[in-house]
Amino acid sequence: VDFIFGNAAVVLQKCTMFARKPLPNSKITVTAQGRKDPNQNTGISIHDCRVTAAADLAPVKGLYRAYLGRPWKLYSRTVYLQTFLDDIIDPAGWLEWFGDFALDTLFYGEYMNSGPGAGLARRVTWPGYRIFKA
Repeated sequence: VDFIFGNAAVVLQKCTMFARKPLPNSKITVTAQGRKDPNQNTGISIHDCRVTAAADLAPVKGLYRAYLGRPWKLYSRTVYLQTFLDDIIDPAGWLEWFGDFALDTLFYGEYMNSGPGAGLARRVTWPGYRIFKA
């Protein structure tokens, strides 16, 4: 389940995003950005938010993993900045859409996130993924 998706210029600030319990054999993906052209000024920016489990997921959260995003289209662009990431976030952070589709052309980034799901040591190593330093 992708619960923020599409191709628009989106800034989410000071929001709490609740991951819901998915259907059987499904994954939880917060974003699926759909930029088709590298010249489009679209993307998802998530700043000073919280990503955590909803009430239906909380008691069974150990059975599921959530991901920050996956590339719906070729030039997917999403950045998380100074956001609290709860322990539902998989250590890899991000999920492929289909094999290696868009891993060279996407733009995913993280900057100064916090919480048990914010560890960077086991994040993906895709060419389009970036960790921004202060």
